[in-house]
Amino acid sequence: MKLSTKYFPKTRTRKIIFVSAVILISFLLLDLLFPFNPNVQYSTQITDKDGTVIHAFLSEDDKWRLYTNNNEITPLLRKTLIYKEDQYFYYHPGINLFAITRAAFRNIFTGRRTSGASTITMQVVRLLKPGPRTYFNKIIEAFRALQLELHFSKDEIVQLYFNLVPYGGNIEGIKAASLLYFGKPPQLLSLAEITALTIVPNRPSSLRPGTRNEALVLARNEWLLRFQKEGLFQKNIIKDALTEPLSIKRQYSPRQAPHLSLRLQKDFPNQPVIQTSLKIQLQRQIEEQVKNYVNRLQGLNIHNAAVMVVNNEKMEVEAYVGSADFNNPYDGGQVDGIRAVRSPGSTLKPLLYATAFDKGIITPKNVMNDVPGNFAGYEPENFDLHFNGPVTAEFALANSLNIPAVRILKQVSTSTLVGQLKKSGFQTIKKQEKDLGLSMILGGCGVTLEELTRLFASFANEGEFRPLNYLANKPKSQKPPFIVSREASFLITDILTQITRPDLPSNFDNTYHLPKIAWKTGTSYGKRDAWSIGYNKRYTVGVWVGNFSGEGVPELSGANTATPLLFSIFNSLDYNSPKGWYAVPPNVALRKVCAVSGDIPEDFCDHQITGYYIMGVSAYHKCRHLRYVFTDLQAKISYCTYCLPENNFEKRTYPNLAPELIAYYEQQKIPYKKIPPHNPRCERVFHDGAPLIVSPNEGSEYYIRKDEPQQIQLVCQPANDVQEVFWYINDKLAKRAGPNEAVFINPPLGRVKISCSDDKGRNSDMWIKVSRM
Repeated sequence: MKLSTKYFPKTRTRKIIFVSAVILISFLLLDLLFPFNPNVQYSTQITDKDGTVIHAFLSEDDKWRLYTNNNEITPLLRKTLIYKEDQYFYYHPGINLFAITRAAFRNIFTGRRTSGASTITMQVVRLLKPGPRTYFNKIIEAFRALQLELHFSKDEIVQLYFNLVPYGGNIEGIKAASLLYFGKPPQLLSLAEITALTIVPNRPSSLRPGTRNEALVLARNEWLLRFQKEGLFQKNIIKDALTEPLSIKRQYSPRQAPHLSLRLQKDFPNQPVIQTSLKIQLQRQIEEQVKNYVNRLQGLNIHNAAVMVVNNEKMEVEAYVGSADFNNPYDGGQVDGIRAVRSPGSTLKPLLYATAFDKGIITPKNVMNDVPGNFAGYEPENFDLHFNGPVTAEFALANSLNIPAVRILKQVSTSTLVGQLKKSGFQTIKKQEKDLGLSMILGGCGVTLEELTRLFASFANEGEFRPLNYLANKPKSQKPPFIVSREASFLITDILTQITRPDLPSNFDNTYHLPKIAWKTGTSYGKRDAWSIGYNKRYTVGVWVGNFSGEGVPELSGANTATPLLFSIFNSLDYNSPKGWYAVPPNVALRKVCAVSGDIPEDFCDHQITGYYIMGVSAYHKCRHLRYVFTDLQAKISYCTYCLPENNFEKRTYPNLAPELIAYYEQQKIPYKKIPPHNPRCERVFHDGAPLIVSPNEGSEYYIRKDEPQQIQLVCQPANDVQEVFWYINDKLAKRAGPNEAVFINPPLGRVKISCSDDKGRNSDMWIKVSRM
């Protein structure tokens, strides 16, 4: 029987297919059992908004291994590398069988290793998993190379090579080599520089950049001539590259914006590239401004400052200067002043006033009394230790008066303001919440420059509160909450734009070049912190000046120390802003008010002005700065309706003054129109307007010595029609006195009742506790 000749080719084909299938299945099975997952430990690199590296950190294994994106690998760089290392890279599956066969023959016939056959893919495997150069390891490399080709694209493999290739010492990857040897990114490398870097990995010791430059130039030129011979590049390009001098020296790694870079490296520990929102030119400019400004303050024992610049539109931080000089260890240069918790001084007052506007408690033209006051034992003073008497709310805020702010906080309530601050992201306030009282509005709490700048950026954004963005191209939040209304924010901005105020720097040059901004200053107790926060539609800038040691300086103040730097930054940043200024919101309108009280005018209000108010929110109070009083014809005696005679009387107007304002006028000997004493023959008992006891404090405990008992002062603030008051201790008359006369007593031990009655029969009681020391 004769077999067909067609049988053998079919059999061979089946065998080939079968063997191929077995090999493929085996490979896939091994790939499944022994997966190859490159895990590269990259250095952390911080970039500015445009992608320029501004700061770099060593990797966990102490290498300068900077991650390189594919868009940073130029066609010139890719073409040069592939021609030199693996011309058939785009055509083989990870191993080049022809090159392996050729290398094997050469090595066998010469008796030594004269030629290698490593593809770029195999070199990547060796760089990822280094090991001895043995035949067994070559087989493993080949298998791993096939795995890489199976799971990664050619561009990704080239990218891995450029990220891992060694350049001597602890420098790995084209980006690290480009930055540390040439001081520029790989996109800007010339052909001569690229050629020099591509040949270093083959001979890292003899061609090490910076120490073997002459040998490196010779080797570079050999390869350039080879490129010319092969027609890889045009002759004129090769000619220029041959004559290009090679200036290589090891440079320092980028170290810009150190405070923010350290912060972000800690926040994103496993992210190789952190693209910030910083504008590096602006960052450098402000760093220089801060450093020069603080140098001028050294003679005053002021050694540091911090500045933050926020773009209001996207809430992106474009400059972050944590100290005057990061490299100054003597003055705490490495302390991040933007996140340091400090006393805010008066910088929280705008939020308090805005909250009061929203609650309808006050309007900008409402008049308050800037006079001494006792708030359950707390007796605040103004920064200049002077009092101004009746002032408008806008004057009080623009001049940063303390007494009116405390009075408003008492009306608004501490808990409400704390809630507003918590909603605005003040972290230390959350921790201190239980211990905060009226003093918080004058700096009795802890804040950071970051938090304050973010708060004022909310005013710049018409009440919208949005978090700060430190990373570039972060999406804008959809529906940001409002911490205050658009209307209240406009009123605050209008007040803080005024320039007739004491926190304007006294230097004429600063005043002459005043930028169009709204700003608020603050000085902490003991003159340890000087603040100035300003904004326009485009930017918000926060400035802190002081010493990280907490040492106070007599010359330190928000107005004369921090504000000049704020103005200087705004003048260089956005002097003539193209964004324009804020328009009046639809619900804010002007109305006529009494100039004396700021309320809706009554018939007796002969001096009227216009003032802003929020429609449907601001209170509609009729003016009561005067009151009608019945007197005799000579205005010697006043009558109530109970004792009013049938004739021989007149109806007159008298100032309706608050007790604390009367006490202030009496103390300062300021004349005012007093209501005549009430008809002594009247038998009516009055109830409203009882004297306000301001000393001692309600519920306080007093300790006296047994051998030398101290006296306690009794002080009250009666109505302006009172001529005499009566002090009682445990319901026993202690002394009769004038309405503003200070009285001193020796109190008994134990729980003591103190009462004050005026000549109208109106009475106030309070209790204290007296103990022996």
